[in-house]
Parts: sequence; C-alpha cells; structure tokens
Amino acid sequence: MVLHARRVETVDRETARQQVLDAAQQLFYSRGIQAVGMDAVRNASGVSLKRLYQLFPSKDELVLEFLQQRDSRWQRALADYVAAQPGPEERISAVFDWLYQWFSEPDYRGCAFINSFGELGAVSPGVAEQARQHKRAFHDYLARLVTASGRPAELADQLALLAEGAITTSAIFHTPEPARQAGDAARLLMRTHSDSDLAKPPR
Repeated sequence: MVLHARRVETVDRETARQQVLDAAQQLFYSRGIQAVGMDAVRNASGVSLKRLYQLFPSKDELVLEFLQQRDSRWQRALADYVAAQPGPEERISAVFDWLYQWFSEPDYRGCAFINSFGELGAVSPGVAEQARQHKRAFHDYLARLVTASGRPAELADQLALLAEGAITTSAIFHTPEPARQAGDAARLLMRTHSDSDLAKPPR
C-alpha cells in the first residue's frame, strides 16, 4: 500500500513537472524569458505555485531545464527527418528542407538559444553555456554528415553559417524562404567541393 502511494506520488510529480516544462516551453519561446514570471507559468501549467517551487526552486533552474529539453527535442526532430533520406548528399540537403518546415510553423520565433543568449547570456553563465552547447552539437552533427559525404571538413563550417543565417533571417522577416535560399547555396557548395576533388591530380 505504501509502495503504491509512493508510485502514484512519483507519477504525479513527473506529470506536474512535465506540465510546468510544457508551459515554460510555450511561454519562454513565444514571449521571451524575462517577460515571463513564475505566476504566468503557474497559470499556464495548472500547477500550484507551491508545487511549482518544489519542482523548480528558482526560475533559473526552470530556464536551464527548458533549454535542455528544447535542445534534445530539436536535435532529435532534425536527426529523425534527415535519417529518413537515402544517401549522404540528400541528408545534407534535408537539413535545409527541415529548416524550411520549422520556419513555416505559425509560432516560429527564431532560435530559442540565440534568443535566450541575447536576453541573458551576459548575466547567466548557465544560459550562455547551454547556447554554446546547442550550437556545438548542431555543428558537430553537420560535420558528421559532411564526413559521410566524403567532402572536406571546412564544408561543415560553411553549412553551419548558412543555417544560422537562415534561422535568424527567417525570424526577422517572418518567411521560410531563407531556408530554401540557404539550401540552394549548400548544394552549390557541395558541387564545388566535388568538382575541386575531381580536379586534384592523382597521387
């Protein structure tokens, strides 16, 4: 009986925690972190303020957990989409196709990590580090795709700049077209690297 009560309490705690995180995801991303107080998270989540502070003793802890969860969801969604493509070149192109779909979502507001870094990066080392980790992970992912395609490592740096520029430009102008333009540029770069490899004299 005691065991059952503890199990229910754990489930309830996990449910409440996820409700809070889901509310924080929506509010922090749509309005900005500094504009959202814990009262707003309480109202949106349906979790009492007392329970909220039991789960997240400070807003800073909630912000960091929001960023960690968003990072894992974002990376997983991208990787799942790209992995469904048949070959290495198609997978690189698919990154920009996925970005186009993301930019087309009605609640798209740019990159949560760029936004949070702009808001809090100068005063919150934790937020700054979360943003850096997210961008490093994305860059490393692109590097693996480039390696699998047999192209030189510098292409990953170029693709990362194209993607990051598209993410920011799309948010500012409220259009998904930068993803398509960046994808065209990425395919041109891939052809350029392929042509330069073919032009190299045999060893």
